[in-house]
Amino acid sequence: MNEMNNRDIIAKGSKVLMHTYARLPLAIVRGEGCRVWDGDGKEYLDFVAGIAVNSVGHCHPKVVAALQKQAATLIHASNLYWLPGQGEVGAKLAEITGLERVFFCNSGAEANEGALKLARKYAKLKGHRERFAVVTMERSFHGRTLATLTATGQAKVQKGFEPLPNGFRYVPYNDFDAVRVAAADDVCAVLLEPVQGEGGVIVADAAYMQTLAAFCRERDILLILDEVQTGVGRTGTFFAYEHFGIRPDILTMAKALGGGGPVGAFMAREEVAAAFAPGDHGTTFGGNPLMMAAARAVLAVMEEEKLADNAAAVGAYLTEKLETLRRRFPVLGQVRGLGLLLGVVCGAEVAPIQKACLEKGLLLGAAGPKVLRLMPPLTIGKKEADEALAILAAALKDLEDNKNEVNE
Repeated sequence: MNEMNNRDIIAKGSKVLMHTYARLPLAIVRGEGCRVWDGDGKEYLDFVAGIAVNSVGHCHPKVVAALQKQAATLIHASNLYWLPGQGEVGAKLAEITGLERVFFCNSGAEANEGALKLARKYAKLKGHRERFAVVTMERSFHGRTLATLTATGQAKVQKGFEPLPNGFRYVPYNDFDAVRVAAADDVCAVLLEPVQGEGGVIVADAAYMQTLAAFCRERDILLILDEVQTGVGRTGTFFAYEHFGIRPDILTMAKALGGGGPVGAFMAREEVAAAFAPGDHGTTFGGNPLMMAAARAVLAVMEEEKLADNAAAVGAYLTEKLETLRRRFPVLGQVRGLGLLLGVVCGAEVAPIQKACLEKGLLLGAAGPKVLRLMPPLTIGKKEADEALAILAAALKDLEDNKNEVNE
């Protein structure tokens, strides 16, 4: 048996780690492609992918090779100097988005923090000194720092951290009239996710996004899109906003950009980015050579393997098969999402389904108590999709049979 088995890893962690996660009784010690192994050697098909992080799969050979090479050359030197990789990764992101400037950081929350700062600074420099507030959406999720949890439209993540920072206003998602009413003279930006991941895998309406973008442009209100979860191919396009034919003023990303390493970024069009002067913002580790090597490899793999196209194709296949599965199991309801970010609304809490799938070798996520969330590596094919669906069906059948036995 592996000397670092599940029991040992869990026991060691339980003694010293803060209790901030409701962890499953599983210790993952190795990953390859779309599969992971626990400390006892059991294999799992991974449809969580580190919460949409491992989009090119676990330990992709090209990402591993890039990290190994860079780790032996230069890991860190700080942004007091020009660092290798930042220009190359930034140029590729600019080419993809049409946004001219980028700031590299370490996480999605940090990217959103930077975007909020930039929006306020831009408003002041444009002569809108009264503008500081940001309109965000109910059921959104933007991070765990004080500012980003306040931007998050969910009371459950804010409870206990009062008083919260001033300057955020919440409106229902997909309701343009609510945004228009909320966007008073003190508003500098509107912040939203093109697909609400944590909020239940809810997709924005195209007309809503287009009307919102036009409104923000007319009012000189910045449109900030949080693509921390949806970016880098997840929804079948490189960024989810492409589905709607719009472009944000500020764009945030993280998760998949580093292939498993901590890489975040926010981008802005030239005029907006120019609001930041030296000393206005910074980070110690953001954009370090090690993580830029990882990001450069991820972007190359995404392009070479056409993973955004694969996400669209396999996502459509999964959706079709999940719709078929609904007819067999009444507990399964609406299937929604884009690409390989899918949610299945359930008629009961999903924790027992997750547990039953875990026991059979499939890792599934959740987006609230009654929504299963599927976000596998973008490298999966129909074979892995079928395997996951077979495990899900078997788990649902067991739960159904157990329920019938109890009722009898």
